[in-house]
Amino acid sequence: MKRIVQRVIAAIVLSIGIVAAAVGTSYGQDKVVRIGYQKYGKLVLLKSKGTLEPKLEAFGYKVVWTEFPSGPPLLEALNVGAIDLGNTGEAPPIFAQAAGAPIQYVAYEPPAPKGEAILVPKDSPLKSVTDLKGKKVALNKGSNVHYLLVKALEKAGVKYSEIEPVFLAPADARAAFERGAVDAWVIWDPFQAAAEAATGARTLADGTGTVANYQFYFSSKKFLEANPKIVEAVLAELSTVDDWAKGDIHAVAEQLAPSIGLSVPVVEVALKRQAYGIKPITDAVIADQQQVADAFFALGLIPKSIRISDVARKSGS
Repeated sequence: MKRIVQRVIAAIVLSIGIVAAAVGTSYGQDKVVRIGYQKYGKLVLLKSKGTLEPKLEAFGYKVVWTEFPSGPPLLEALNVGAIDLGNTGEAPPIFAQAAGAPIQYVAYEPPAPKGEAILVPKDSPLKSVTDLKGKKVALNKGSNVHYLLVKALEKAGVKYSEIEPVFLAPADARAAFERGAVDAWVIWDPFQAAAEAATGARTLADGTGTVANYQFYFSSKKFLEANPKIVEAVLAELSTVDDWAKGDIHAVAEQLAPSIGLSVPVVEVALKRQAYGIKPITDAVIADQQQVADAFFALGLIPKSIRISDVARKSGS
């Protein structure tokens, strides 16, 4: 297992290293804040609003945006210095910290347990998580849904070793799900909402009563130490966008839908399952995240025990 983890990390680092070299060549010595974002979430809203650029221009900084398909490669980019800030769900930072990435938690969004789920086809004979025993389950390795699967199985009395995980990125997982190559798919919004609308996929379980499904914001340690005011400025502008999003979900859906290739109603469903509020890291959140880390270590999914408090910037620190 350890060798497999190391090979995966090495392959991702190699690909992200190419990105890092390109970024370094393109921007030379300019003062730049490089932000990694995913196709969905508050950062993509901030990018589309265009309000961050003039704020940071006052500090003499340009903004460079880079899109990633999921959390793990985003944090590998942070690890190798290709980006300075970004956000992911609960699980990617666990793998990143265990691999030695110099990440720093700087903020979080409240729990959104309905924003991820274990889906099965509408005509599947599977009726509960218990029925997953011996079945093929697709998921994005190292993403927030990895923890959902671990805890949902534990709650149902099924060992993780008793299912067959099939590690696929969201697009490949949906294709496998639709052609019946896997029995279930653990996925997050808006992919979750899109699959429900397009295929009639049923939910075996979402995170309710099982996992929190936090979203976290990160900086590299080096960037945070050198540019704390820039990090605070980004978070402040992000909070402004978050307040707007919370107050007008339909308008947000209309703005996001074209860029992510989904219909407005589907995006609205996903947005209503999302949490709102950009908050400083607290002891309680650190304790919850430590449980994720401990669970992954117990299963041998990370090579060593880690302490979340070592890489978390709490309010006032």
